Amino acid sequence: MQKGCQIFTDYLRDEDGATAIEYGLIAALIGVGIITGASAMSESVNGMFADVDGDINNAFENP
Repeated sequence: MQKGCQIFTDYLRDEDGATAIEYGLIAALIGVGIITGASAMSESVNGMFADVDGDINNAFENP
């Protein structure tokens, strides 16, 4: 019985799994931040390309 208690105690003290979960959560938060930033920037980038497209079309239509 003594050995079984020692194995259980060692299992409870082992923090390797907790560390892996923490790294997974950090990676997930970084991913969410990247996706949020990219989606916020996409509207301004699309607007910029639309402006450039309009300027190019105007340059060729009115030389």
